[in-house]
Amino acid sequence: MEITTKQQEKIDALDQKFKAIDQKLDTHLEGLLWQKPITYWDYIQTDALLNLQIQRSTLPDEMVFIMYHQVNELLFKMILWEMEQICHHENITTIFFTERMNRITRYFDMLTTSFDIMGDGMEVEQYLKFRNTLTPASGFQSAQYRLIEFASTDLINLIDARYRENIDRNTSYEHAFEHLYWQAAGKDYKTGKKSYLINEFERKYKKEFLEFMEQYNTINLWRIFKKLPEADQQNQELRAAMRHYDKTVNITWVMGHFNAAKKYIESESGPQEATGGSDWKKYMLPQYQRRIFFPELWTQDELDNWGKDCL
Repeated sequence: MEITTKQQEKIDALDQKFKAIDQKLDTHLEGLLWQKPITYWDYIQTDALLNLQIQRSTLPDEMVFIMYHQVNELLFKMILWEMEQICHHENITTIFFTERMNRITRYFDMLTTSFDIMGDGMEVEQYLKFRNTLTPASGFQSAQYRLIEFASTDLINLIDARYRENIDRNTSYEHAFEHLYWQAAGKDYKTGKKSYLINEFERKYKKEFLEFMEQYNTINLWRIFKKLPEADQQNQELRAAMRHYDKTVNITWVMGHFNAAKKYIESESGPQEATGGSDWKKYMLPQYQRRIFFPELWTQDELDNWGKDCL
């Protein structure tokens, strides 16, 4: 077979590629002879993916619950992937920032419009039975969701609103961690005692969280935005993307989750607790926690009425 000019150029490029890492081109070409062709199921790891749904009950609608949350976690991973590209970019441009923010908002739009799958996709009677097999686990324990929050904004905006006046950028990460808004879901602030839900969550992830908090303290989305030239910070498309993301995560997503939980939790009499035992209303409703990633992008009136139109 006669080697064309384009083929020779590719061979030369491959030779340079492998020489750069002290490898021999001939060895890699030999390996290609024995390499099996890729298939869709091998590339996507379909068999492994479809065997990750392990029920704890015999109730069929539990499978809906499991798969829905697994899809959420995959989308969280996609969001974190885009955030990493923004926050670790050496020479960020407004175009790149805006494009990635639009990707992130599309992922969260998908999440916020998906609650009907869980809200209307399970029989109440089945949920009330299989949920008892899940205690004390809770969707609260999604570590990826916490990482998304840390990568989005300054820590002060994630602190319980009751304690923000006494915390600033000089506060230790350990102290800030103990006053994050979601601590209210599992801590008795009169006694300081934490629930099993919180203790297990921290045992698994606290070290990773503290390291991530420190890493993103100066490179979260808001800090990257503030590093742009002043003219670029006024870019209307970028500001719209960031505002949309902020509202979607901290109001629309939260209320979608709240309304889905409300349907099932309030369908029975007695103590109305989430599976982890948290005070889910105070933990979830925007009016209590007032989580806002980018407060400077909102008017005072918008800040004062944050989330009220969703009640």
